[in-house]
Amino acid sequence: MATAAGQNPKDAEPRDPVEGDDAEVAEEEYEEDEEEEEDGELDGPAAEAAKRERVHAVLNRLLSSPVGIRVHDVIIKGNAKTKEELIEAEVADLLRAAPTVQDLLRNASIASARLRQLDVFDSVEITLDAGPTELPGTTNVVIEVVEAANPITGNAGVYSKPEARSWSLEGSLKLKNMFGYGDIWDASCAYGWDQTSEVGIGVSLPRFKSIPTPLMARASLSSQDWLKFSSYKERLLGLSFGLLSTMQHDLSYNLTWRTLTDPSHVSSTSIRRQLGHNLLSALKYTYKIDQRNSHLRPTKGYAFLSTTQVGGLWDSKGLRFFRQEFDVRGAVPLGFYNTALNVGLGVGAILPLGRGFMNLSSPVPDRFYLGGHSSPVCSLSGLSSLLGFRTRGIGPTEPRRLVPSESDDGSTATQRRDYLGGDFAVSAFADLSFDLPLKLFRDAGIHGHAFLTAGNLAKLSEGEYKRFSLSEFGRTFRSSAGAGIILPTKLFRVEVNYCYILKQSEHDYGKTGIQFSFSSPL
Repeated sequence: MATAAGQNPKDAEPRDPVEGDDAEVAEEEYEEDEEEEEDGELDGPAAEAAKRERVHAVLNRLLSSPVGIRVHDVIIKGNAKTKEELIEAEVADLLRAAPTVQDLLRNASIASARLRQLDVFDSVEITLDAGPTELPGTTNVVIEVVEAANPITGNAGVYSKPEARSWSLEGSLKLKNMFGYGDIWDASCAYGWDQTSEVGIGVSLPRFKSIPTPLMARASLSSQDWLKFSSYKERLLGLSFGLLSTMQHDLSYNLTWRTLTDPSHVSSTSIRRQLGHNLLSALKYTYKIDQRNSHLRPTKGYAFLSTTQVGGLWDSKGLRFFRQEFDVRGAVPLGFYNTALNVGLGVGAILPLGRGFMNLSSPVPDRFYLGGHSSPVCSLSGLSSLLGFRTRGIGPTEPRRLVPSESDDGSTATQRRDYLGGDFAVSAFADLSFDLPLKLFRDAGIHGHAFLTAGNLAKLSEGEYKRFSLSEFGRTFRSSAGAGIILPTKLFRVEVNYCYILKQSEHDYGKTGIQFSFSSPL
């Protein structure tokens, strides 16, 4: 028997091939079987030496030139619950397409990774056995899986957004492989004090019949409180369907019933115009490339994200708009103290659709907003945050309705403003990360960074495009700079930053000083 590549979930590379097969190598195997019988007559050290010599001979044969091979059969073991056709559909064609032993070893590594990504197996091991004696130059691929011992998994955590002065309790529960098709059923909930709550349930399938891409369906009910920033509460009841999902492409359809309310009764005119019920029928396409070596602390590589959303499909009375967003990132190592320079640029625009669209209003919740203390380096999800500014802390604003003061001295209440977001947005950042001098910090992953962020928003809808000036847009860019320490943990990532506001406009909410950020690691 000839053993090839097996891969355990903890191993990043397949094991070294022990013996490869083509017509010539197959004959060598059978001769080796006879030699093994002769080795039985040798003592222990001599037998081991003879075995090592044969292994080295086969390895040299594989390294010197390609060795032809043909997969005779794919044998699956250990799948007590998982359907055999699912495993075959994921990897059989890939394995059978290998023309040489070298290609088969590489494809076996890819096949093992694919099966582990299904998230229903505790381990996957692939080995190569010699094919039938009457078919020299063939091999049988044996796939041995260990199904998850506990099909139910869950997690929970508490996360903070200091800039919004809010905390959220989040939890999820997953049931894996209920029907043996790699199906994953999940339920999730999130409750945020004074801001957000969400309940959702969904199912995902790695493939359905002849459809080669994963499918997903999800129903959710969520509530978002934006009273402090924009004088409205948002409630969403929706269905989401994943239509296409690959390493780089993602296509989904969302049908959502959206309700905007203002319990405070002080919202600005622009907000009041959009209160009530609306139906959002939208198709969303995402193209993503991420070649960075780390999501938490990239030191080299690049990333690109393009998100396109079209609202108002098949419903002329619902919300109709076109939204496009680009995000480009790059990381360059500088060669000392693990120092790396990360830079990023994000651009986005949203336009209402319909006759006379430039004089229509775009939906307020779908506009672009800048601000917040989240790290712009880690996430690749569109326009980055603007450190030093509060969530929704910059951009076009409008006065709220003035409520007379009830103070005894008869003083006039300060009129607050609603942040309306922008139809056109640009943001950029530069971040220099470096190791700290103490070995204790380096071993714990604690490191420092210095940063510069900038961004701006502009309104184009409702005829405002006539007053848009590119030079004025560039002149009014908001910016901040600072430095801080990053403390990664298993539960969350902590950033302690000192932010200095370099430039802000009259109604922006930016503040120089120490700021904290807690976020869940990716």
